[in-house]
Amino acid sequence: MSLLAILAAVSAGLAEIVDLVPRVLILYPYDERIPATTIAGESARNRLLEATAGKIELFSEFLDLSRFPENVHVDRMARYLAEKYVDHRPDLVIALGEEATSFIATNRKTIAPHAKIVFCGFSGATAASLNLPDDVVGAFSEFDITKTFEMAIRLQPNARQLVVLGGSAKFDQAWIADARQNLAGLTGNIETTYLTGLSIDEFIERAAGLSEDVILLVLTVFVDSTGRNFIPQDAFEKISVTAGAPTYGPYSTYIGHGAVGGNTVTFESVGTTVANLAVDALAEKPVSNVDVPQTYVADARQLQRWGLAEVDLPSGTVVSFKEKSLWEEYWAEITTIIAFVAAQSFVIAALLFERGRRAAVELTARGRLLEVIHLNQSATAGALSASIAHELNQPLGAIRNNAEAAEFMLNRDKPDLKLIKQILVDIRDDDKRAGDIIQRLRGLLKKRSEIDWQEFDINDVVKSALQILHSEAERRGVAVDCRPTARQLPVRADRVHIQQVILNIATNAMDAMLDSAPAQRRLLLLTDLTESSKAAVSISDTGTGIPGDQLGRVFDTFFTTKSNGTGLGLTIARAIVETYGGKIWADNLPQGGAVVSFVLPLVKV
Repeated sequence: MSLLAILAAVSAGLAEIVDLVPRVLILYPYDERIPATTIAGESARNRLLEATAGKIELFSEFLDLSRFPENVHVDRMARYLAEKYVDHRPDLVIALGEEATSFIATNRKTIAPHAKIVFCGFSGATAASLNLPDDVVGAFSEFDITKTFEMAIRLQPNARQLVVLGGSAKFDQAWIADARQNLAGLTGNIETTYLTGLSIDEFIERAAGLSEDVILLVLTVFVDSTGRNFIPQDAFEKISVTAGAPTYGPYSTYIGHGAVGGNTVTFESVGTTVANLAVDALAEKPVSNVDVPQTYVADARQLQRWGLAEVDLPSGTVVSFKEKSLWEEYWAEITTIIAFVAAQSFVIAALLFERGRRAAVELTARGRLLEVIHLNQSATAGALSASIAHELNQPLGAIRNNAEAAEFMLNRDKPDLKLIKQILVDIRDDDKRAGDIIQRLRGLLKKRSEIDWQEFDINDVVKSALQILHSEAERRGVAVDCRPTARQLPVRADRVHIQQVILNIATNAMDAMLDSAPAQRRLLLLTDLTESSKAAVSISDTGTGIPGDQLGRVFDTFFTTKSNGTGLGLTIARAIVETYGGKIWADNLPQGGAVVSFVLPLVKV
């Protein structure tokens, strides 16, 4: 039966199970850190909840068979689950992967004696070798390694060597054997080398020694030769980050972790397909084995890194992380800024002839400045969106996990109310943390029609800017050190505008350290009181510094030393500082790196 036929049958079967509350156990073969099964399981959960309108009981169990493959652990888990579900026998079990399927097929009578079983995550040939009962059906994942190799050849037609790398676990070795069989005779004049039986450090060293005319195909490393356990995605990233050759892999989870691309079955589609089988089975519809559709995936950043042409990708390839050009992303803002600069030039010329209209023109200029500042704030929020989203996902994920834990405990015969109360406290704290993040973002994006004059301590603004930059600095591997003066430095200005000045300077500073070693990326923020009784802020980096002949131009409009820079960040910073009666300047540090400083007049000395 095709996948389209299954989807059609699902709709017909929903009416029959809509009034039931089936109990479904999702069985994971490893622990919760393995992205592949985690993604497939989550996709299956979402599909089941959608198909049943939430009228379903879902349970999850992690067998942890990668770290504990011993028979004694398997037997212990079987006894544990049999006892755990003695009063809550599942109506259906979804087994994710070969190990989970073999486990439930062997222990079906004690854990889920009357349950239907559907599986996913491995090939039809593997399923045949397991000698599964006739009523156990699944969604086959046929990972065709030859298609990944063919994709690599399209991108690297001049390649003369293929290196295939795999770990020492049973699963790793099965992948190596499959690659040897399927790639034999396909590589033609390309020399093929298989790397296995090495430690992770040896894998990294061998990969780093390859040249760019080599195709590096990394399969899985669950265990290296020393017995050390890995999440394959993490092992792949360790190898690819310093590899001397373009690196390919058979899993979609490798995209974003150094993989150029590959042919794969996405784990989202695996979870959706097996869930559709489960829905049919619960509705007492006839079910049979199906194939999960395959697709090509690629990472635009890795294509650029290795100078590979996107036009050479197979038709239909899903390209991730494809960045728009600066004009495509910010054409409206750039057009507005250019119009603003042109308008300001006209206004300045007009002022020479009409000094009597100075007040009205200054008011117009101030309004336009606020528009530019808002555009700059929006651009900053866009640049930091990935880091802000990552920071926001942490409390949201914690809220979800705590809510699920509370729900699980409430289903017990004797709930631990004290522990549930503590869980609710944690949920409230994480909610406040998420709210604070959103509040900071709203403050950054809020548009003002006029300056909001306030009196505030500039030390507080520095700290609030660092809260916004915290996740982005972590993502870039930048260590941030803030050393505010012990005394208050009260100034009168628009608080958000001064925060934007600090964000512009700090973001430029982090950009200047992109080529520095991670351990040497340091951002230092200082506040002090000058001898002339002004509030001073300085932001320094450990980058390459500013060429001496360009120091006087860094605040000029459209002047930039970055290939993708607009040359407006420091210009806007200068405009803001000077609006509030301050001064801004840049200099190089004797020990290397650059420092940008500005001063503002105090409200009172």
